[in-house]
Amino acid sequence: MKSTDEDDNVRLTIFVPKETDLLLRTHLAQTGMRKGAISKFVADAVRWQLFHLNVEAAQAHNADVPSEQLEDEIEQALAEVRQERFAKRG
Repeated sequence: MKSTDEDDNVRLTIFVPKETDLLLRTHLAQTGMRKGAISKFVADAVRWQLFHLNVEAAQAHNADVPSEQLEDEIEQALAEVRQERFAKRG
């Protein structure tokens, strides 16, 4: 999902507290900040936050489902995907 083509990027204007900006810039400077480091950091943070929210939503949705049933359904889904993937290779 990583893109290196600048045509795939969009410009966003975000507002953060000055303290957050200073902390981020200090961290990036200490770790060898390069051009585009802030954009990459923000993009990664957004992806992680969205992933976390999706995990929480899935957990809440499945809170009443027995774990054994969930595991069986996951194994079934994985088996189907593997079968499709290996069928395409053959």
